Amino acid sequence: MSPEETQRDRDVGDAAPKVASAQRVLVVDDEALIRWSLVETLSRSGHVAVEAGDAAGALRAVTTTEVPFDVVLLDLRLPDSNGLALLSRLRGLSPATRIVLMTAYGTPETRQAALDLGAYCVLDKPFELDDVAPLLAVRSQSS
Repeated sequence: MSPEETQRDRDVGDAAPKVASAQRVLVVDDEALIRWSLVETLSRSGHVAVEAGDAAGALRAVTTTEVPFDVVLLDLRLPDSNGLALLSRLRGLSPATRIVLMTAYGTPETRQAALDLGAYCVLDKPFELDDVAPLLAVRSQSS
């Protein structure tokens, strides 16, 4: 390969967007617009995003998947689950999965209880979609 071809390949590679390794993400939120926005944003970034609108759907997704999720974005308040019970159950079913709790009703006590149950972090709603990307990049940097 000539030096010109090598430089051209390097230039093209530098222009390509740098995406962290693809993550499998489960988005659990009863608000369809939030779910859709997160799934679309994650998918456009090269991640595999699956959605669930309630606790039953989240449990079904986690227990039937052949490949475990890397991350679960979990809303605190769902129609069939309110509180941290679902977080605890998901943690038991998939201990290696990072669970990010999303809530508009966060209190210091809820935040600490979620962290004590194994949540990776608590993301206060409303949040910018750009706030989610760093949470997905963590594993790819340490892998």
